[in-house]
Amino acid sequence: MATDNAADDSAKLKILKDALYEEMRQHGSETRLFTQRDLLDLNIVPNQNVMLLVRVVQGLCDDKLLVGTTNHHAGLAWRWRSREEAKKYTSLPNDETVMVYSIIDEAGADGIWNRTIKNKLNMHEAVVKNCIKYLESKGYIASMKNVEHPNKKMYIKATLRPSERATGGPWFTEGELDTAFIQELEGIVFEYIKTKSAYRGTQPQSSVSSGAPVKAPKKGTILGSDPASRGVKRSATEISTDDGTPAPSSRTAAGSGASKSRAVYLPMPAGYKHYPTVAEIAKFIHDTGITNNTTLSQADIQQLVDVLTYDGLVEPVYSSASGSNGRRRVRGYRVTRAMKQDTVPFHKRQKEREAGVGLDKPPVVGAEPLTNGLTEAPCGRCPVFELCEEGGPVSPSKCVYFLEWLDLEDSAAAAVPPARAAAAISVELPP
Repeated sequence: MATDNAADDSAKLKILKDALYEEMRQHGSETRLFTQRDLLDLNIVPNQNVMLLVRVVQGLCDDKLLVGTTNHHAGLAWRWRSREEAKKYTSLPNDETVMVYSIIDEAGADGIWNRTIKNKLNMHEAVVKNCIKYLESKGYIASMKNVEHPNKKMYIKATLRPSERATGGPWFTEGELDTAFIQELEGIVFEYIKTKSAYRGTQPQSSVSSGAPVKAPKKGTILGSDPASRGVKRSATEISTDDGTPAPSSRTAAGSGASKSRAVYLPMPAGYKHYPTVAEIAKFIHDTGITNNTTLSQADIQQLVDVLTYDGLVEPVYSSASGSNGRRRVRGYRVTRAMKQDTVPFHKRQKEREAGVGLDKPPVVGAEPLTNGLTEAPCGRCPVFELCEEGGPVSPSKCVYFLEWLDLEDSAAAAVPPARAAAAISVELPP
């Protein structure tokens, strides 16, 4: 009789376990935490019997279908685990392997360091290595690289994909920062913003701006044998240049200067509201298929635009637009120093560099950086400025940076005798 009652209790417990497990799956994902109150509200356990609920939950935990955890707000809670994953736990040979696999499972997509596993479980290193070796042989876990810790041996569940925090997102390739990909994509994004936030136009180029020398007429008085003409200033038509040609009139000079023009980018007029947004840039990148198999989200494009903003190449522009919820604030971007931008598209410049043109200068995105006399001269960025003085190991009269700046290295090397050059090379800086 007692045996029959025990069998009935076991059958009822199994029915309640299956019913509670399926109800939990229908009311939340694997990450949702169920408290005791939540489990009672599912109305699976009859009469809100807490003792019976404890037996059902314990049975599910023994079957590895529930995972107990601590919630800071509600205390003890449980989350459900898939049946396929529960079978992996029940197939493990010993408790040590179960604990190691559980620690790796809890780490999620970020992975976990093997030494962290050892410290958390307080196990011998050899035991941890044996457990990891067994789990790898079964295909339950896999090793991974973390860009934040490139020299650490990390492990992750084989069914999970490493998080962007671990892999570095689309900007890393096999754990290495892909600078070439980033620079090329920055150039494409900048070119798109430039063409959408400025328009091509022409600017008159006078002889002064073009660098052509303008001959000034001679000043003075008329010199001649006629006493009446002496001391009288010449008129504009009588003034001649050094080569004997008559001076051009103001109308002719103005006409010749206006005939020359150059293509430039001009800024949009005030009140323009159609500056490109991050969403538009992301759509352009996606539609053109530039990134091949790499998928970039709006957050990734925002990172590129932020870099261009920090470098002073673009700037945000805010405008208002009407929508279903009324007027909203829209943030677009426009290029800075529009008239100084290169009118040749970025992809053409890239093709020129591939053909060997312009390799003597580093690729520059945007306009040339602002400079002044101090930053152009070697003294403004000299690495040995503190040691520079006449009679010292470095002096202005023997400055190699000045020779390089003035393109006089070859002439200076030819002018220095071999013995003197060898003595100059042997000079050592003081400690």
